[in-house]
Amino acid sequence: MSRRELRFMVLAVSYSFGLSGCLLMAWLLRFDFEIPDHLQTAAWSSIFWVVPLKLITLFGFRQFSGMLSFFGVRDLLRLFGAIAVSALVMLLLRFLGDEWLMYGLSRGVILVDFVLSFLGLSGLRLGFRIYREWTSQRTAGGGTHRRRNVGIMGAGHCGASLATDLFARRGLGMRPIVFFDDDSEKWGTRVHDVPVVGRPELLCGSVLGEQQDELEDLDEVVIALPRSSAKRIREVVHIAQEAGLKCEIVPSIEELATGRVKVSQLRNVQITDLLGRDPIELEAGNIRELIRDKVVMVTGAGGSIGSELCRQVVAFNPNRLLLVEQCEVQLFKVEQELVSRGYGSCLAPLIADILDRDRMRSIFQRFSPDLVLHAAAHKHVPMMECQPVEAFKNNTLGTLCVAELAQEAGVGLFLLISTDKAINPTNVMGASKRFAEMFIQSLFASRPTGTRFVAVRFGNVLGSSGSVVPIFEKQITDGGPVKVTHPDVTRYFMTIPEAVGLVLQSATQARGGEIFVLDMGSPVKIVDLANQLIELHGQRPGVDIEIQFTGLRPGEKLFEEIAHDAENLDKTDHPKILRFICEPAPIDWLRSGLTDINRKMYDLEPDQLKLLFQKTIPEYKPYLT
Repeated sequence: MSRRELRFMVLAVSYSFGLSGCLLMAWLLRFDFEIPDHLQTAAWSSIFWVVPLKLITLFGFRQFSGMLSFFGVRDLLRLFGAIAVSALVMLLLRFLGDEWLMYGLSRGVILVDFVLSFLGLSGLRLGFRIYREWTSQRTAGGGTHRRRNVGIMGAGHCGASLATDLFARRGLGMRPIVFFDDDSEKWGTRVHDVPVVGRPELLCGSVLGEQQDELEDLDEVVIALPRSSAKRIREVVHIAQEAGLKCEIVPSIEELATGRVKVSQLRNVQITDLLGRDPIELEAGNIRELIRDKVVMVTGAGGSIGSELCRQVVAFNPNRLLLVEQCEVQLFKVEQELVSRGYGSCLAPLIADILDRDRMRSIFQRFSPDLVLHAAAHKHVPMMECQPVEAFKNNTLGTLCVAELAQEAGVGLFLLISTDKAINPTNVMGASKRFAEMFIQSLFASRPTGTRFVAVRFGNVLGSSGSVVPIFEKQITDGGPVKVTHPDVTRYFMTIPEAVGLVLQSATQARGGEIFVLDMGSPVKIVDLANQLIELHGQRPGVDIEIQFTGLRPGEKLFEEIAHDAENLDKTDHPKILRFICEPAPIDWLRSGLTDINRKMYDLEPDQLKLLFQKTIPEYKPYLT
């Protein structure tokens, strides 16, 4: 017998005995525990049709398919519905006057039986749940580790769900003993019998006061504020560190909403939590209309941005997703990830170099993409600064090749992923991206009724390869020093999912010839970022880990800019997306500049090549050695 069949048998037998007992008790209560002799046969015989009726309604309300030991509010409501329907059927039969069937079964018996059946079966299911939690507690208690006492920051829905999960899953070894919350209306109340004592500032020694006995046994704090501001999370983390407590955080609201993780799957606080902004509300309907049943090409599909583009695009049901990538290892990795998620049928992994015009043309001719998301690029500023020819080839000529083929194939929309370093560039990477922006704008202006060409500028992306966060973390792990270029250097930051959401939302706004950029909020000082990372690792900046200033690198700015002087700012339908429009350069003039650079690039020294770039990009201020 399978476990499913065994569970069904256990429930059927338990329900039958429980309902029979409830019905007999209803008869006894109706007649003050002395059932008249002429009704005793009716009392016993009613079991043989009332109990099957209730079992049928319970089956109809899916009360035989639930796990025995899991019983929540939804199960309780369905149980109530099943018992109520059976009671209504019995009252209806009595109203219709079926005297033979309903002999002696008065309204009082029916109503008392309804109450007893609901309470009895609820108690039965609750008993199964209590037994499960009791046995899991005994199992957890058999280990050698003491259960950790946890304070939960946030007495809202997320915090309450976390407490419920921790109580139910004793094997996690965590016991909620106190809630903290900024809402004074909740102070003095209890959530799942756990007290809400006040703000987390109570953990500071100077204001412990009356709460000292209740808080001194805490081992760690869990932040259960999935929509809280980064500033408040930073404050709570600092308070926990001052109190000598470990600090963890629940998954993000996006992860919880998609069901990928449970609220009790805690993780350490990360720098993205401290730098995060309010979630950007995307218009999913417009994005779905753009992608659904279309052929979408992503170049650079194995990179940080490209792979996330693939993850988000497949969720909107494209007809085919073309993963174009030069690196076989990276392409295999992202393909296998998407296959494991069930998207293998729509994938076309394609090893190709975007500079190989013949190979790329064959891809366009074979698959006829409707949308091209061009993410392939060299992006590391210091590395490109000393070899500008490679930045020009990949970022400029590569974009030129793919864009011209897209126009030739009649692609509906071509979107270039650019960078805020393309604004008044001071480094080769930014200049090569600015060159690409200028070219696609001129390409659109030369044929505005064809392919729509647009670009999206990003700030620095947290978690991407070569980004500052993993570099700092490795330096901290190695014991320091953490190397910062300048005490005043600032940068705009965004997460990879946020950046990719911007790409897809911007694509729905595209008319052609625009450059889109996200309202990126306030810039972050890199030295503050370094301090926060050191503290997250439980170290003290300047004491345990030294911060060393090394000076600005070649081509590096103190701060990033938003737009060129010649660009006109315009709003879009989305409050967090801005549109920049400028007069495109003549396409023939740009082609002439490209041809000149292409002809000389292998013969010139890096500084000479940078000066040649400057002839086509007047706002470029190169770093010359």
